[in-house]
This record gives sequence, C-alpha cells and structure tokens, in this order.
Amino acid sequence: MTTAARAFPALSTTAEVVVTDPGRLGTAVDLLEAELAAIDLACSRFRADSEISRLHETAGRQVRVGALLAEALAAALRAARLTDGLVDPTVGAAVRALGYDRDFALLTDALVSGKQPSNPVSHSRPVPAPGWHRVLFDPAQRLVVLPRGVHLDLGATAKALAADRAARRIHASLGCGVLVNLGGDLRTAGPEPAGGWQIALGDDHAEAVVRPDTTVALHRDGALASSGTTRRRWRHGGRTVHHIVDPRTGDAAEPRWRTVSVAAKSTVDANTASTAAVVLGEDAPGWLARRRLPARLVGVGGDVVTTPGWPCERKAA
Repeated sequence: MTTAARAFPALSTTAEVVVTDPGRLGTAVDLLEAELAAIDLACSRFRADSEISRLHETAGRQVRVGALLAEALAAALRAARLTDGLVDPTVGAAVRALGYDRDFALLTDALVSGKQPSNPVSHSRPVPAPGWHRVLFDPAQRLVVLPRGVHLDLGATAKALAADRAARRIHASLGCGVLVNLGGDLRTAGPEPAGGWQIALGDDHAEAVVRPDTTVALHRDGALASSGTTRRRWRHGGRTVHHIVDPRTGDAAEPRWRTVSVAAKSTVDANTASTAAVVLGEDAPGWLARRRLPARLVGVGGDVVTTPGWPCERKAA
C-alpha cells in the first residue's frame, strides 16, 4: 500500500499527516489544518482572542463555552481525575512563573536575544497548582465557573485531543487510512499499510525518523504519545527548567525520565499517562503496569524500562 505524507509547523511543534491514498493528501492536509486552527482558537493561552483567554477574563462568573473548548476542558479534567492530579489543567500560573509565558518559538527567540519574559516574576519558591477540583464544570450545559486566580493550561491534552479528532475526521471524510502526528502525539484511523504504521521513537520527535532509538508498529485505530524533558527546555532564574510541571509543587518535574512513550486507546489517554509518568518519576513503571498501559521509559542516564505489552525493541542500525 502506497502512502504519502506532509509535515508543517503548528501548535509550537510539527504536525504531520500520512494517508494510504496519495491522491487525497492535499485534502487531508486541509482538514488537519482546519482542526488545528480550531483547537488553537479555542484553547491557546498565548492568544488574546482565544476562547480560553476570554474565560480567564470572566473568572468568578458562570459562562457558557463553545463545544470544542468544552470537549477540551472535559478531557483535561478527566485526565486530572484519572491521575489523581498528576496531570492538572490549573498549572497555568505555575508554568508562567517558570517563564513559559508565550509561544515556545517566541520564548526561545526572546531568550536567545537576552530578553526577559513579558511578565517577569520573582524567583521565589514555586506555588503548587490550585487544583482541578476547583473548576466548576457542567459538560452537558457547557457551563464553567473558573475561580478568580486560577489559570488554565490545557496544553498537552488539547494537542492530543486534536490528534484524535483530526484522524477520525480525515478518515470519515476520505475513507482512506490516516496517521496524524502532532509532535509525538499520534493517532491512526482506517486501513493501515502492510505491517502497520512504522513509528520511529527518540528523545526528539523531529530527529527520530533520521536517528531513531527504536521503531514500533502502530495499527488501525491505535494511539501513542511521547512526553519528554529534552526538547522544551530553557534557562530561568539561573537554572534549566522544562515544560512538564508537577502540579503538587508548581515546579518542573524532577528529572528521572527524559522520554516516556505510552500506547493507549486514544491519544488523550496516551498523553495523559506519559505526562503523569514524567511527573511520577521512579514510581512510574509500576503505575503504568497497574493500569495495563504498554510503555517505554528512557531515563536521563539512558537506561530503558518497558512495561508489559510493549513490543520487543527494534534497534536502529
């Protein structure tokens, strides 16, 4: 089965779509771009015109949100509930306090040029997240009350949700097999190539295809997500920090794992688990195994731990 692919920058990462019918690639790209534009307009904390920014402006009052933001918020709160708060959307203020106050590409440019964040903060001890349970949400009516002082960062779950939605939409519209990859958050739908979708894994998703640590096969309606601490890093307050925040402390998660990849039934579930694993640290393999989630964890020193169900390693030559 012949496949065709196209990649482009989006959501501060690289978006890629692969289809089993090359003649439908252009339409698949259009559908993916539309999905990403919608999720960005609904959920980006970096855009003053996004719906989530308007939600912050109305903190303390009950408001009805759009269907897509409601879906993204439901996914984020479910992730928090399933992980007992290891993944928590109320880390927005903590992430900003670490200096991540703008699109990552702009943050990197600012740091290279020696500029400080637009909202500099004192280098006091990080403050834990207020807690997801403080957000009042009625998903049926799409009604939200966001307490004053609580700032949301839907971050990874929104990107993973976009991968799930886009893969389903492209397959439903075009009928061919499709793989959507959003910076390591992958989802497939429809017919697969012979042997499945071959996925290259590495610490940096942008370089994994050229220099993979290992490859795995992802099959029809499969999902896989990787979370790591090696790519989105910056200097702040005299130290190096990364984008995965431990909600319990409000600080960057302790460095036990540099990359965690998890397979699950949806990209949202896979990303939830991989992020929680980075936060958990040493206890992550047992936590994943108890939930019967196949995973591959790479330590900061290069050690590799896998959980039951993860396929045998296929090392690159």
